[in-house]
Amino acid sequence: MEIILAKSAGFCFGVKRAIECVYNMLDLGKIYTYGPLIHNKFVTSDLEKKGVFVIDDFDSVEPESTVVIRSHGVSESVYLELEKRSLKYVDCTCPFVKKIHEIVKKAYDSGNRIIIIGNKEHPEVIGINGWAKNSGIILNSPEEALNTYIDKNKNYTMVVQTTYQKDIFESISGIFDKFDNVEVFNTICSATEDRQNEAVDIAKNVDKMIVIGDEKSSNTRKLFEISKKYCENTFLCETIYNLQLNILRKNDKIGLTAGASTPPAIIKEAINKMSENENFEEMLDKSLITLHTGDVVKGTVISVSNGEVSVNLGYKSDGIIPKNEFSENPDIDPADVVKEGDEIEVFVVRVNDGDGNVLVSKKRLDANKGYEEIEDAFNNKTVVRGKIVDIVKGGLIALISNKRVFVPSSQISNRFVENLNEFKNKEFDFNILEFDKAKRRFIAGRKELVLKEIAEKRKKIFESINIGDRIEGTVSRIVDFGAFVDIGGVDGLIHISEMSWGRVKKVSDVLSEGDKVTVTVLDVNSEKGKISLSLKDINNDPWKTAPEKYAIGNIVEGKVVRMVPFGAFVELEEGVDGLIHISQISYKHIAKPEDVLEIGQIVKAKVTDFNEESKKISLSIKEADSKPDETSAEKTETAESAEN
Repeated sequence: MEIILAKSAGFCFGVKRAIECVYNMLDLGKIYTYGPLIHNKFVTSDLEKKGVFVIDDFDSVEPESTVVIRSHGVSESVYLELEKRSLKYVDCTCPFVKKIHEIVKKAYDSGNRIIIIGNKEHPEVIGINGWAKNSGIILNSPEEALNTYIDKNKNYTMVVQTTYQKDIFESISGIFDKFDNVEVFNTICSATEDRQNEAVDIAKNVDKMIVIGDEKSSNTRKLFEISKKYCENTFLCETIYNLQLNILRKNDKIGLTAGASTPPAIIKEAINKMSENENFEEMLDKSLITLHTGDVVKGTVISVSNGEVSVNLGYKSDGIIPKNEFSENPDIDPADVVKEGDEIEVFVVRVNDGDGNVLVSKKRLDANKGYEEIEDAFNNKTVVRGKIVDIVKGGLIALISNKRVFVPSSQISNRFVENLNEFKNKEFDFNILEFDKAKRRFIAGRKELVLKEIAEKRKKIFESINIGDRIEGTVSRIVDFGAFVDIGGVDGLIHISEMSWGRVKKVSDVLSEGDKVTVTVLDVNSEKGKISLSLKDINNDPWKTAPEKYAIGNIVEGKVVRMVPFGAFVELEEGVDGLIHISQISYKHIAKPEDVLEIGQIVKAKVTDFNEESKKISLSIKEADSKPDETSAEKTETAESAEN
């Protein structure tokens, strides 16, 4: 076994400086660190034992004690608070971070907007943003950068978290190259950049890559992500003892790096443990298991590629699950079900598949379990969950407990279903109606469950709703006289007359199937199972203000909407119509309303009668636009005609 150790692994300059500073101060009195000094629980625990306490505010700080500012740095407001309270403090901010603070403060004081590339929740980024009065634009991906608006009339200054991944920073900063008003500072720590580059070089040339460090550490996670790109078998662990030994092989070439918060002792321990060849190989041998055809064993998913799943079985060879051995459902993509690191159970088909791997099956194990689960559901009359995966002659196929079970078309619903495809790829609850393992005859249905569910929903709804309630629903069906609305499993009817305060010619002019609507309950009849609904908002009833608007004598304006032999109806507003009798349309005698008026015409009329109870309004154009000259002429003409 060959081990390649990264030269830059472990403490960076800033972290090392802060750690040494605190350990040298242990005899000087009580010490507090503002936030965890380092993302490593072993160091934090050791410091706590030695009387170093982590704080998030200064309320608990005792007099004559010392506060240590960690290497991540803090905002300007923290320094001001320390001085306000007259507390002693030691500033262990990393010089690289300190430089960013200076850049940001100078730029912000000059009126520049600040852009920070990094994780907005990372303490270093929080501290940097504090020097811009928490007004910085924080970006953590190229996608966020593309959606950022840059004002051409303002100047911007861009900095980056010291431990940020170099290639992602270059992708983000490159998006702003076209802007002359954006000044970019590459403030990634040189040690971080060296550590990341070294991890890439090593990962490209080893069989396994081990990254040691706390998973909460930003730079450790980035090392893992970078290494993973170039070495599929990359593992992250806090110490060598957290590593699953059976992932390693005697002849492996192993790369080893560590995050900036990983103590040298932990790295040295890992090297020593793996370098003790005889002892380590003995540990590996002991960790390996023996396998036989027919065994059911647990394993950890190593990778999922092209439908094939590789599984670490703790054996000298890895297990391989071909796609056709993964599931009864051929449409299932293993990548949608399992991922690297998942622990799964498998059935050993062959210990050696001819290529040195162990052929294992998830499908066969699931099948055996599936039989047991389906039989149990049949015997105990319990409900099982399944997914419709296929349409066949006479019905459908549901995948229940990973077994294909026939569902007759008459059992898929409580009603006749013309198009069974509407159920495909959907999950439902089923009853097992027939179970015969010998004949491989399994039949399921959901008709009884549907009827029971509908009955329960109807009962619940009829018990809970009251006249006047405003409820939400979905239009389920359109008919000539109205629309049915699903209000939670029960349909209520909106009559066409209740769709608007105005006149509705066709239901489809107002509603479509699938529309979400808010309706008012007009009537509930549980005996007949009927619910009457209204789309009208009673708060907007135009007749509430009609008595004042359309009082007798008022001159009003409206639109002619309908002609009848005895007159014309005028819409005064949506939901309020008035009738102009044919005798009130003109001073001249007319045979029909169409002689003077036309649909859509705007007219002025005087209210001559108002009946709120019957919601009737009488109007007169003649009285709104009296013409005495014409009246006198008509009388004269009439008199002359009489004399003749």
